[in-house]
Amino acid sequence: MKQVINTKTIPIKMWLDTLEQGAIAQVHNLAQLPFAFKHIAIMPDAHCGYGMPIGGVLATVDQIIPNAVGVDIGCGMRALRFPVEAEHVTRDQLKSICGRIRRMVPVGFKKHSTRAHHTHMPNQDRNVLGGICMQEYSNAAKSLGTLGGGNHFIELQRGSDGFLWAMVHSGSRNLGTKVAKYYNEVAKASNEHWGSAVPKHHELAHLPIKSKQGRDYITEMNYCIEFAKLNREDMMSRVSSAVILELGIEEAWEFKHIDIAHNYARVEHHFGENVIVHRKGATSARNGEIGIIPGSQGTSSYIVKGKGNLESFMSCSHGAGRSMSRSYAKKNLNLEHEKLLLDQQGIVHSVRTESDLDEAVGSYKDIHEVMANQTDLVDIVTELQPLAVVKG
Repeated sequence: MKQVINTKTIPIKMWLDTLEQGAIAQVHNLAQLPFAFKHIAIMPDAHCGYGMPIGGVLATVDQIIPNAVGVDIGCGMRALRFPVEAEHVTRDQLKSICGRIRRMVPVGFKKHSTRAHHTHMPNQDRNVLGGICMQEYSNAAKSLGTLGGGNHFIELQRGSDGFLWAMVHSGSRNLGTKVAKYYNEVAKASNEHWGSAVPKHHELAHLPIKSKQGRDYITEMNYCIEFAKLNREDMMSRVSSAVILELGIEEAWEFKHIDIAHNYARVEHHFGENVIVHRKGATSARNGEIGIIPGSQGTSSYIVKGKGNLESFMSCSHGAGRSMSRSYAKKNLNLEHEKLLLDQQGIVHSVRTESDLDEAVGSYKDIHEVMANQTDLVDIVTELQPLAVVKG
């Protein structure tokens, strides 16, 4: 931990030295919540979000906050290791694999032309049959196995163990966005009706977990989390096929079946009480738990093992974290410089025009500093160097 900020209510515990003013204001808003538990934990990749900083961990008593989970419910990572040494894979093969992936996995706003079979979708709990998830079911079924845009990616990597790895970062696509926005509006209306003490402009509308509205949100949130996991699983199967076809290997195997979410809320036991832990851009890091922390498309990613640090509610960062907004990056980063950084490393990358600069290396924090700031949260198991990147 780098610092503790004492407030009139509960402390703010931070695993970084500096945080932009907008995010600091959001953290103080979290500390003022009458149902916030023990302290607020801010991970080393934290930056300003909507209502709550991305990279924040909030525990609450009997209340759940849609904006403290975020719009991409269940967004997370999946990692797979191939039984082939990375040094034997050529740049031409990497380019060919990326081409195969782009033909097999729709990116950006694209989706499949046909719906996934219902057996490939999450089980339809009777409690969601009349909800947002079922209203959006047809579109979601066409979106299963699609990457999306923004910071989502598929990456081929060289592990410090010498093997070729693949990593997928994606979430619940438009399904999670629809659920998040709907229940945030429900929470806002409920808070106004009952006269919540939480100021409306803090954008932290909340729902009692024992209320019908709260139970409905939790049910649909969990559906989105499962959909996001199945989405990554489907994509990784396609990525695996692309690699196997190109390299002529017979099988791929997952390293302990790593698949983790970093946008969700769940009941956990901390400091003697059952509380609702909201992780918005944060990864669970219980003692011995395997996790994934990605860098930017030109820097290292990591397979990690959690240390179960109680002060972080057993959490760690979910990535490098943005150092500048998307709009600022597009206006201020130098395209040729950012391309050169990637070209010099021999990475097959996706930074081609000014519109891609929001995902350039310079728009993110230094992943090495982020990792150095959380040595009390995780141990590094495997470091992964980027070889080729597919983005929306």
